[in-house]
Amino acid sequence: MISKEEIQALLHSTENFRVERTVSTTNMDKFCEAICAFSNDLPDSRQKGYLLIGAYDDGRLSGLKVDDALLKKISGIRSDGNILPLPVMTVERVEFPDGDLLVAEVSPSLLPPVRYRGRVFVRIGPRRDIASETEERILTERRMAYMATFDATPCLGATLDDLNLEYIKNEYLPSVVPPEVLADDKRDIKEQLASVRLYDRIHGCPTYAAIILFGKNPRYYLPGAYVQFVRFAGKTIGGEVLNEKRFHGPLFQLLPALESFVSDAIITQRPVAVSLFREKTVINYPNNALRELMMNACMHRDYQSNMPIRLYQFDDHIEIMNAGGLYGEARPENFPNVNDYRNPIIAEAMKEMKYVNMFNQGIRRVQDMLLENGNKEAVFDVSKLTAFEVTVPSTVDVTQDVPQDVTQGGTQGGTQGGTQGDTQSNAQGDTQGDALDIWIEEQIRKNPKITTEELAEISKKGLRTIKRHIAKLAHIKYVGRGYSGHWEIIENNAET
Repeated sequence: MISKEEIQALLHSTENFRVERTVSTTNMDKFCEAICAFSNDLPDSRQKGYLLIGAYDDGRLSGLKVDDALLKKISGIRSDGNILPLPVMTVERVEFPDGDLLVAEVSPSLLPPVRYRGRVFVRIGPRRDIASETEERILTERRMAYMATFDATPCLGATLDDLNLEYIKNEYLPSVVPPEVLADDKRDIKEQLASVRLYDRIHGCPTYAAIILFGKNPRYYLPGAYVQFVRFAGKTIGGEVLNEKRFHGPLFQLLPALESFVSDAIITQRPVAVSLFREKTVINYPNNALRELMMNACMHRDYQSNMPIRLYQFDDHIEIMNAGGLYGEARPENFPNVNDYRNPIIAEAMKEMKYVNMFNQGIRRVQDMLLENGNKEAVFDVSKLTAFEVTVPSTVDVTQDVPQDVTQGGTQGGTQGGTQGDTQSNAQGDTQGDALDIWIEEQIRKNPKITTEELAEISKKGLRTIKRHIAKLAHIKYVGRGYSGHWEIIENNAET
C-alpha cells in the first residue's frame, strides 16, 4: 500500500490518469467507473491508480470520518460481480488532522478490457469516459500480449545459479544468434537471456523455459518434469514389471539420453525366413517414429502437472502419455491438421537444437514410417482433457489379426515373441515369418486373379498395407493389365 507521504503528494498533485479525488461517499457508480478505468490503464503506464474519497479537487480534506461500514462498502466493489474481470485492489483508511481519507489502490489488470456492467471505462488524463471502439481494441490486443504461456512466466525463487550457464553461453546462444551479432553483444548475461525469453527482467529471475531447458535440477521447481519408462510383461499394465527407468534433468541432457535409450533398448530387429531361400529383417518399431513421438511429448506436455511423461512398453505395443490435452487451436475435430504450441519457447529451443522442425508434419511422418515398417498406424487418444495418449502397435500386431477364418487353414496358431504359424498350403513348408506375407501368397496361389482390393477386404487390412506387403514379395509379380491380368509366383527361377 502507498505510504502516507506519497498520499499527501497525490492530494496536492494535478489530477491525472492515476488519481481521482471525490468527497462523495454514496455515488457507487462513480467509484466503480473509476476503479474500472484504473484497471484498464489505457496509457499502459503499469502504475497503480488511486481513488481518494474524502478530498476536494484542490487537495483539501473534507473532514470525513471513515467507519467500518464505508470500508466494507468500498471493499465490496471488488467482488460484487459488477466489475469483470475482478479488479486487483486494496482499501485502507488513512487518518489526518483535518479528517480521514479512504484510499482505494487499484493495480492495472493483466486481462483488459475490464468492464463495469458491460461498459469499458478508461482515463484520458484527468477525464474518465467510456472507451471508444479503437481504445477497446487496443486493450484487447494488450490482453493477448499479457497472456504469456507457462514457459514464459518467471520461475520465482530461481536464480542464474540454477542454470547451466556454460552450456547456454558456449552452445545454445551461438546456435540461435548469428556469430557476428553475438561477438558485438556487450550486454550482461541477464540481458542476453532475456532477449531469447529465458530471463524475466521485471522479477529478476529465469523463466520456466530456462529451468526446463537448461536448469541444473528442474524437478526442484517442477516435480513432474521427467520421463518414466516401464517394460511390462504381457499386453496390459497388470503384467510383471521387467524393467523401469527414469530420465530427468534439463532437456538439453534428457533428450539425447532418451534418444539413445529408445534406439538401444526398445528398438529390436531379427532375421525372419520368408521362403526356403530368403529371409528379411523385421524391426519392431521404426526408430524415427518413436523418436518423433517422444520429442513431441517433451515439447507439448503441461509442465505444471506433477504427472511425468509415461513411456510404457508391452509385448505388442507401446503407450506414450503426457500431461495436457490438445491446446489452443488444436481440437479433436481438426487434429492433426491444426497445431498449436503450449510451450512456444521450449518448442523454439528444441528446433534450434535440431530435435524438432515445427513444420506440423510430425503425425503424418510417424504414420508413414510405421506403415513403411509394417506396423499398423498409431492410435491417438485426443478425447482426454488433461492428457494426450498415443498407442503404437509393434510389428507383432500385423501378424496377430490376419483373419484365420478366411485363410481356410492357411494360418494357424498364435504370435508369441514373433509369428509361429502352420501354413498348410504353402509349398515351401513351415516357416516362422510375417504371417500377412504368407497369407497373401496363399491367397494368390489359390486365386491368381485375386485383386488387391479383394485381399484388403478379406484380411480387413488397408489397401495401402496390402500393396506395401506385395511390393516386398519380390518373387510375386503381376502379369498383364487390370482385371485381365493375373499373379505369377517365381520359385527356384522357374515360373509356375
